[in-house]
Formats: sequence, structure tokens, C-alpha cells
Amino acid sequence: MSGVAGMRLKTCKWLKALASDKGGNMAMIVAFGMPALIGSAGLAVDVSQWYVWKRELQHSADQAALGAAWALASPASSANYKARALQEFNANQAITAGFASTPTVNLASYTGGTDNSVIVTASASKRLPFSGFLMGSPATVTVRSQASFAAGKKYSACLIAISKTGTGIDVGGNANVKAQCGLAALSCDSDAVQIDGSATVRTDSIATCGTASVPDANKGVVTEHVHGLEDVYDDLPPPDDEDKDKSSETYSCNTTGTGNNKTTIATPVPGTYKGGIVVKCTTVLHSGIYVIDGGVLDLSANYNVTGTNVMFVLKHGARLKLGGEGNNNKITLTPMEASDFYGTPYAAQADRYAGILIFEDRDNNPPQPGHQMTGNSNSLIEGLIYLPSGEMSILGTADVAAQCLQISAYKIHVKGNASLETLCPTADSTSVGASGAVVKLVA
Repeated sequence: MSGVAGMRLKTCKWLKALASDKGGNMAMIVAFGMPALIGSAGLAVDVSQWYVWKRELQHSADQAALGAAWALASPASSANYKARALQEFNANQAITAGFASTPTVNLASYTGGTDNSVIVTASASKRLPFSGFLMGSPATVTVRSQASFAAGKKYSACLIAISKTGTGIDVGGNANVKAQCGLAALSCDSDAVQIDGSATVRTDSIATCGTASVPDANKGVVTEHVHGLEDVYDDLPPPDDEDKDKSSETYSCNTTGTGNNKTTIATPVPGTYKGGIVVKCTTVLHSGIYVIDGGVLDLSANYNVTGTNVMFVLKHGARLKLGGEGNNNKITLTPMEASDFYGTPYAAQADRYAGILIFEDRDNNPPQPGHQMTGNSNSLIEGLIYLPSGEMSILGTADVAAQCLQISAYKIHVKGNASLETLCPTADSTSVGASGAVVKLVA
């Protein structure tokens, strides 16, 4: 056998031995698979690191967008919204703090509004160990966050239902209400304000914690789910008779003159009237506080009633019946002013008591049918009728007009053919609180 042939034979035997050697096969598999194994491990580490960057950067952008939106929701801080965004962004940076870009902050329109949202974008670039080695460039993470905002709104009204449950304001039948100064119901229930389709209500604002069922003509002025509404007089105690320990005052009609010069008139003085006051003749009230201790304050008979700078306080179940039943009588009532309380135990709260015509004790709880208002166009009733424990019903053919009459009652019902008009300017009507600003992430 030649040398060449022997070499070939030895080589074949060696290859056969190698093919049958399992240890050699494993070494080759490991050798060929090692780059893939190392690459997978490196990629996994890079992806995990990239995800950490992404999560932190997104959180920072979200907080920046929310901070800017809160600043924009308040007129006092709106000019500083970009500084607020940068402050919140930096405060939430940790891992990416050294290589994140300065965020961009821009206003944007959202869902039909104009510049009512803020968009924050940011990026972070840094070389990752494995992908950076392969690609020779840094990895970049980019995030975007958008937050919308709506400023809080202050509400005022001249017809206010302070009940926290049920239907607070109910206008039905062929009733006609004109109160541009606003309606408000503190109830958070469904149909907190209910206006039947046959009734007419003209107003610039209807606010409620709950929902309102109103004709199409009123839907444009309704704001529902306002959780900042409040009874601003809730902490104010009703005044009392300074001489309440003396005997009760009495209402009486006195006749003077004879023949055609005969006059019957009542001239009540401030004080406590147990069992109420029922008008039975022309009545001229002296200025001051009249405490109606039980019974009825009935000013509805067909007689002229005049009271300048007066306040009626209802307690121990006293009920109000206000208005004229005839066409010839005239009721003229105006509330006390701040100066009327100077020198009294209520001087410190004079500004708050001023303008309240009727003040019901919160534990009064009048019996049914509660308080009622009728009247005619000759009546001139000004000031606030505050009835926190009783319901006010304006019924029948009542025709009440006033420059600035306000009613704040547990519940208010306007029914039948009643007509109620108050020309009180919005600026002079009662504050009912404010809704908070609304800020939320939208993208």
C-alpha cells in the first residue's frame, strides 16, 4: 500500500471515529450556539433597561402634563403652566435624569374646546451595552402625554332649593317663572330640578348636584353634577327678640274717626308674637325684628300691608302665608339693612343679616301644607325669604313681581297658573358655591 493510500485510509478512520464521538458533537453545538445565547441574554438586558427608561419617562411626562393642566385651570397660576410642567417632570426623574431631554409643553384643543389641554413630549437617548455594540448608536425612548383641564365655576342663584335629596325645584302646570339670576338645587338625586314641558322658565343658569329634567329651551343653561354647591347661610343662626322674656306682643286693629273719615289700621311693633300674625285690616309694621312663635304669619288677606326695614323670624312650627287674595290690596315689604343691626347682639354679622326678609329657624318644621305664596301684581316684596326647614309653594293664580326677591327654601314648588318674576341682577343674587376645576389625563 502506497503512502498516499495509507494516509487516505487513516483519515477515513479518523472521520468515522469523530462522527461516532458524542463528546465532539456537543462541543461543536455549544461552539455554534454560544453567540446566539450570548446575544439573546444581551438583548434581554437591553430591553429590560429600555422598558425601565420608558416607564419612568412616561410617568414624568404624565405628571408634567397634569401639573401644567392644574396651573391652567386657575387664572392665578395659568401664566406659569410651563414652569409647573418642568418642575413636575424633574421631580419625577431618577434613572433617566442625566440623559433625558427638556420636555416640550404646548397647548392643544381637545373635544371641541380651544386650547383646553396641554401636551408634553420628551425623549431620552443613551447607548445600551449590546445593541449599542452592534449598531454603534444610542437607543432613544420618546413619550407623549396629554391632559385636559376645565376651570372651576362660581354659581349664584335667586331661587335655591337646599334639600340634599329628591326633587328640589319643581315647576309645573302652566306656571311662568322669570329669574335670569339663576336657579340652583343642592340635591344630588335624579330630577333634582324638574320643569314640565307646559311650564315656562326664563333664566341664565340652572345648576344642580344631581340631574335636571327640563324642556329643550332650558337645556343650554343647565349644569349638572356640580358638587361644590352649598347653603351659604347654613352656619348663621336666626336673630331672636331681644326682649323675649316679656309678655307676647299682640296684633290688633284700631278704628279712629267717624263716618267717611273712619279708618281701621294696625300698627304692630317688633317683638315676639305667639300664635302668629293674621292680617285683618290695613297694617303698617314698624321697622325691626318680628319673631313669629308658632301659628301663621298670614299676610294674604285683602288688605294693604306695609313693612319697611323688617325681618320676620319663624320658629316652633310657624307657617308663612304670603300674598294678596284680592285685586285691590298691596303688600310692600323691604328687609333690614346692615345699619339696622348696629348696636344689637347681631352687629358682628350685620352684613350677613342685611337683606333677609324672612328667616326660618332650622328646627321650625312647619306642618303641611307648609309655606305658601299667592299674590297679585300690586305686591312689592324685596329681599331674601330663607326657609331651610320648610317647603315653599307658589300656587294658583299667584302673580308676584319684584326688583330683587330671592327664595332659598328646603324645596320650591311653582304650580298651576302661578307667575313669579324677579329682576334681581346676577351680581346681587345669593352665592351657592363653586365647582372645582376638572383635570384628567386623556392621552
